[in-house]
Amino acid sequence: MIVVCYGRDIVRNTYDTLEASDIGSYLRAGMSVSIKPNLVVPCPARDGATTHPEVVEGIILFLKDFGVRKIKIIESSWVGDSTKRAYKFCGYEELSRKYDLPLIDLKSDSFSTYKYDGYSIGVCDEAMNTDFLLNVPVLKAHCQTRLTCCMKNLKGCIPDSEKRRFHTLGIHKPVAALNGIIKIGYNVVDGLCGDLSFEEGGHPVDANRIIAGRNPLLIDSYCAELIGYRPDEIGYIAYGKKLGLGEYYSGATEVVELNSEQKPTFDLRRDRASDRYAKLISEDSACSACYSSLIFALHRLDGKVRFEENARLDGKIHIGQGYKGITRDATGIGACTRGFTKSVPGCPPKATEIIKALS
Repeated sequence: MIVVCYGRDIVRNTYDTLEASDIGSYLRAGMSVSIKPNLVVPCPARDGATTHPEVVEGIILFLKDFGVRKIKIIESSWVGDSTKRAYKFCGYEELSRKYDLPLIDLKSDSFSTYKYDGYSIGVCDEAMNTDFLLNVPVLKAHCQTRLTCCMKNLKGCIPDSEKRRFHTLGIHKPVAALNGIIKIGYNVVDGLCGDLSFEEGGHPVDANRIIAGRNPLLIDSYCAELIGYRPDEIGYIAYGKKLGLGEYYSGATEVVELNSEQKPTFDLRRDRASDRYAKLISEDSACSACYSSLIFALHRLDGKVRFEENARLDGKIHIGQGYKGITRDATGIGACTRGFTKSVPGCPPKATEIIKALS
């Protein structure tokens, strides 16, 4: 079952979405509930990268009316940024004061190791020691995986060292394995204005909707199609299906729509910027924060620079952990390419510095 609610009254619509859903089949009064938003960077939700605090407020109100009193908000921003800054700038400190809820920074949390599908993965204890994990991702694009939504949002439940390692392992399979380890109670997707270019935001698309459902793979396959991708085009979704983590959205899936008269009237399509720029990049185990800075820079410089002439050697811009310790007459992005003739420092580097270097 998938519930979709359209409209601009975010708190009310989130509450109504949960009320119309089957969450009551899984949730019990007296449970401890941890809410996991997407606060990848300290930017306001209107930029298209982070979960609206109003969505989380609607969830809190629903939980309290349901009889849940033990509620926490847990998160870990991406590598190189501060969760505490994200809580502050994204409006969650105010939410915490209003409802007397703890904000847990998973970067400071202990973790335990779990095995699944041949992977050993460290997972933060706060994410595992709750009765009910409520996953609240943003529906948006990702410069490496094309889509980030329910399944990939769980990367915020692992230590930074594991986030880096996921990229050396190829990102898709470990993300799927992580979803075999962490059991999500329910998913509430912020589909209000996600960035359809890449995950750091800046190019939001007003889609005006909340999406909710139990199974993260089912929801992700549905959301992939909303932005123009087949589920099989998203590696971690396809691999998760092979692992038996869920089924794809199909015509047989029950979809309940609320406020359908407020549907957006435009056609939502993916921005192919990341795919277009891929031919300019030689990537080897790059972290998302670093890679998206490069994509943002290329997006800003589109049409202004002839990259093939500036990138030296093989006509590529090099990025990723796979270039650590390598000396090369080429252009590199990030601290891992410090041995290159031309290298933009930083972990992650700022897009402004990349723009300056490439210009």
